Amino acid sequence: MSPNGSDRSSRRPMRRKLPQVLAAGLVVATATGCTYKDFPRLGMPTPVTDEAPRILSLWQGSWAAALATGVLVWGLIIWSVIFHRRTRTKVEVPAQTRYNMPIEALYTIVPFIIIAVLFYFTARDESAILKTSKKPDHIVNVVGFQWSWAFNYLENVDGNKSTSNINSSALSAIPDKWKKGAPAGADGVYDAGVPGERNPQTGNPGPTLWLPKGETVQFVLTSRDVIHSFWVVPFLMKQDVIPGHTNVFEVTPNKEGTFMGKCAELCGVDHSRMLFNVKVVSPERYREHLKDLAKKGQTGYLPSGIKQTDHARNAETKNQ
Repeated sequence: MSPNGSDRSSRRPMRRKLPQVLAAGLVVATATGCTYKDFPRLGMPTPVTDEAPRILSLWQGSWAAALATGVLVWGLIIWSVIFHRRTRTKVEVPAQTRYNMPIEALYTIVPFIIIAVLFYFTARDESAILKTSKKPDHIVNVVGFQWSWAFNYLENVDGNKSTSNINSSALSAIPDKWKKGAPAGADGVYDAGVPGERNPQTGNPGPTLWLPKGETVQFVLTSRDVIHSFWVVPFLMKQDVIPGHTNVFEVTPNKEGTFMGKCAELCGVDHSRMLFNVKVVSPERYREHLKDLAKKGQTGYLPSGIKQTDHARNAETKNQ
């Protein structure tokens, strides 16, 4: 048998298997747990805050840019394979291109433009997402510790403006500027959990953080031991909880329900048990919950964590 005949016979089994490979790839790509309604979000959960759609839009835009770049690169690869393949009548080595300045400039400038555009939109959205209010509707100090969470509600629960407990030593780890937004008479209530605790409605593990729908909530994040990360999945937002440093962000929940949260930073042997729940309710039900905590004797504040170091304390003046 001629060498050419041998080549043709060796390629036939590959051609017969190609449809099977393509079919298997199609099955892998489509046989997921997502419905057609999930595809526009590209794996992200349904947003439940006013701020989350901005994050979702950035995610979708990044995917669109990556897909456009991928299609261009794949197209060039396929074009090269088809039109520059070796044939029986064309066995010589094709002309080699070296030191082509226009091409070298192209693959230097184009990636720079792509990175610059992505940086612009990321910086723009990050600035908007991390913007905080001087007087938010509510302030919650989220305390991470091995291996659960505590929540200090900086609220005027009893309605008496003369019973403020905002200068409690338990909150000494929080810089003064993040306590200025608390209401007058913020006597406060707290809640804390253990890994084995369960939400009574959903059965999901961990303590439950209550939030009011339609009102701005500012989270002041502190840690008692190591670095944790506060992540409420449908908020599409997470931020590190760092000992000796205070991180802050705020959201406005716009959908009632109970949602899952977790620690997104490897923090030790029981990191996987650092789960919690977020229950978004009406403002009236939220205030009732605070009063229920007070009736249980959970008034005042739990220790918020490691005190912020002196050289950084109150140093960040932005958004004051």
